[in-house]
Amino acid sequence: QVQVGESGGRLVQAGGSLRLSCVLSGGTFVSHVMGWFRQAPGKEREFVASINWYDRTDYGDSAKGRFTISRDNTKNTVYLQMNSLNLEDTAVYYCAAGSIAAQRPTEYEHWGQGTQVTVSS
Repeated sequence: QVQVGESGGRLVQAGGSLRLSCVLSGGTFVSHVMGWFRQAPGKEREFVASINWYDRTDYGDSAKGRFTISRDNTKNTVYLQMNSLNLEDTAVYYCAAGSIAAQRPTEYEHWGQGTQVTVSS
């Protein structure tokens, strides 16, 4: 059974950087599209970034120019490097695995529990 698990969320000051990690287990990593989403209190789950098996990437508007998604197929791990963080980036960040590169959460079959990122002023 495919499982994904995120780590790396913490409290960070505005303007700082943070790298999130997500490990996929129980499945073939290279056959999955990996995505990052986030959800702030009272808001819908928002697409952040995705990466497919040949490293094609896609970013949501809030991530463009500041966040970078990458994957290490030798470690079954996908990363989200976040720079220039601001207060609006505060959210629970979720990792997801699917078979189609998409921005809709419903296209992803496997989800992690989420990791909290809090940006302070």
